[in-house]
Amino acid sequence: MVPIPTLEKVFSRDLLDVLIRAGVIAVLVMFCFQIFSPFLDLMLWSVILAITLYPLQVRFKGKLGNKDGITATLIVLIVISILMVPVYLLGASLADSVERVMTMVKTDSFHIPPPSDAVASWPLVGEPLYNLWAQATTDLPDLAQKFIPQIKGISLSLLSKLAGVSMGLLLFIVALLIAGIFLAYGESGHRSAVRIVTRFSGPINGPKIADLCTATIRAVALGVVGIAFIQMLLVGIGFVFMGVPGAGILALAVLLLGIMQLPATLITLPVIVFVFMSEGASTATIVFAIYVFIAGLVDNVLKPLLLGRGVDVPMPVVLIGALGGMVTSGILGLFIGPVILAVGYQLFWEWVDQAQEPGPDNQGQA
Repeated sequence: MVPIPTLEKVFSRDLLDVLIRAGVIAVLVMFCFQIFSPFLDLMLWSVILAITLYPLQVRFKGKLGNKDGITATLIVLIVISILMVPVYLLGASLADSVERVMTMVKTDSFHIPPPSDAVASWPLVGEPLYNLWAQATTDLPDLAQKFIPQIKGISLSLLSKLAGVSMGLLLFIVALLIAGIFLAYGESGHRSAVRIVTRFSGPINGPKIADLCTATIRAVALGVVGIAFIQMLLVGIGFVFMGVPGAGILALAVLLLGIMQLPATLITLPVIVFVFMSEGASTATIVFAIYVFIAGLVDNVLKPLLLGRGVDVPMPVVLIGALGGMVTSGILGLFIGPVILAVGYQLFWEWVDQAQEPGPDNQGQA
C-alpha cells in the first residue's frame, strides 16, 4: 500500500475546510435572504429616498444647530405634507366620481346618445359596434345584463389596482419614515457604504464607485420620479380648477406615464378636446388648454437639467426599469426599477471602461 504524501494530506484537509466554510456561509446567506426578502423593496426604496434627500439634510442641518435628528424629522414631515396634496386630489376625485354615478343611477338621468350612421360604415368593427351602441341607447339595462360577468371582472380588476395603489402609497410613507432614520445617520452611513464597496473593489476604485452609485441614484430619482411628480402636480392643478371629471385619477395617470418615460400629452390632449367639446371655446378653456399643454411638456425642459447631472442613462434603460419593476414589485417597483437598473447600467460600463484603461499589466505587455 502506497502511503499518501504529507503534502497531499494537508491539501485535502484544507480543501475540506474551505468547502465546509463555503457551505456554512452559503446556508447562512440563504437564510438571511429569506428573512430579509419581504422587506427588500421597502429597504431599497428607503435607501434611495435617503440618498436623494441627503443634500437637503446637509443644507438645513447648519441652520438647525447641526442636529441631525431634528433636521431629518423636518424633511420627512415636509415631504409627507407635499405628498398629501395629490393624495387628497385623488381621493376627492374618486369620491366625486362615485357620487356622480350613484346620482345618475338613482335619478335615471344617464342616457347614451344614438350612434351616427357613419359608424356602421367603419371597416370590420363598424356594424357590430353600431348595433351594440344602438342597443345601449334603447335598452341599456338588458345590454348590461348580458355583460354582467365581464363588467364584474373589470370592476374587480379596477378595485384590485386601486388597492395596489393604496398599498404602494402606504409603503412609500413607511419607506419615507425609514429614510428619515437613514438621514439622521447619513455621515456614518456614507462611510459604511464606502467601506463595503472598497472591500469588493479595492481602495482605489471603491470610493469612486460609491460616488458613481450615489450620483446615479440622485440623478434618476430626481430626473425621472421627481419630474413626473412635479408634472403630475402642475397638470392636476389645472384639471381640478377646470372641474375635469376624475381629475385625481387623470393626474395619477400622468405620474405613471412620466415614470415610464411616456409623454403626458397622451392624457392632456384628450382632456383638452373633452373640455372644448363640453364647455365650448371661451377665455377660460383657452387659458386652460395652453396651461395644461405647457405643463404636459415641462419634462422636456427639466429632464436635461436634472437627469444629465453627472450621469448618462439612456431612456430605454429607464423605461425597461420602470416596466420591469412594475411587473415584479407592483407600484413600488415602478419607482425602484429605473433607479436600480440605472445603477447597474452605470456599474457595468464603469467595469468595461476600467478593463480598457492602461494598467501595469497592459503596459508590460505593450
